[in-house]
Amino acid sequence: KTAKGEVARTIQTYKFAAEEAKRISGETIPLDAAPGGEGRFAYTVKEPLGVIGAITPFNFPMNLVAHKVGPAIAAGNTVVLKPAGQTPISAYFLAELMQKAGLPPGALNVVTGSGPVIGEKLISDDRVKKITFTGSPEVGIGIRNKAGLKHVTLELGSNAALIVDKNIDIDKIIKRCVEGAFSYQGQVCISLQRIYVHKDSYTSFVEKFVKAAQQLKAGDPLNPDTDVSALINPKEVERTLEWISEAKQNGAIVAAGGASEGNILLPTVLLGVNPTSKVSCQEVFAPIVLINKVNCVEEAIDFVNDSRYGLQAGIYTDNI
Repeated sequence: KTAKGEVARTIQTYKFAAEEAKRISGETIPLDAAPGGEGRFAYTVKEPLGVIGAITPFNFPMNLVAHKVGPAIAAGNTVVLKPAGQTPISAYFLAELMQKAGLPPGALNVVTGSGPVIGEKLISDDRVKKITFTGSPEVGIGIRNKAGLKHVTLELGSNAALIVDKNIDIDKIIKRCVEGAFSYQGQVCISLQRIYVHKDSYTSFVEKFVKAAQQLKAGDPLNPDTDVSALINPKEVERTLEWISEAKQNGAIVAAGGASEGNILLPTVLLGVNPTSKVSCQEVFAPIVLINKVNCVEEAIDFVNDSRYGLQAGIYTDNI
């Protein structure tokens, strides 16, 4: 079910890139601001950078590849693509499609293997003019520090938060909140991880959110009825269970989930989480969401901003 959604989004991404290929133009600049420039003009021309080193993560192996390969090819660059080690097959499939579509040999090169080894080569090779990376902050910071004068684009971690103000129709927003927290097992860079609800709406919101979370179907990802399936590997299940345990030790209440079935972490809702707990202040990348009570929107904004991450946040309110 979710893979089909990703395929649809991937098609859009390549269409957007293809459209931009029609609009890559320079500009004409008048020079008469300075003495001697009267009647003169300059023009700029945009040219490809050259070789782009693209490093992509496991969670959207088609669309996040498209975000890098599409614009690079549209602008006339060649690409060395290093897909995630867990999910390389769709990258090979893309390379086959590109060949059939008439892309010149060598314009797209897929290299799989160890992230540190291949990443190090791409960063250190002078022929690579730009590195584009989606993944963890730690790796991204390492790339930035080693890249020298190379162009670098990084999309790193997140810890997305939502504020729910008072006087909101809770029934209207529960479905979207649950989808935001648990789609793709929470393995999304903008997955909803923290919810701050006004005290007047808190009890109703928690009751309805927990009920909806418990109705999600866990199981085989090839079954279109499945809502939540396995995390990317068993170590992630161990890690997230440890984080839940730490939150409980710090006073949190497990209102739903909190356990695993095989490699599936059941959709987990935590209440009253201490801001210093890992599930609150780090990127959880799993189907875990915390719901905390606040006295006002201003207090909620302070909690949202108490984070080293940016990337995504939201609010439901009737007071713009």
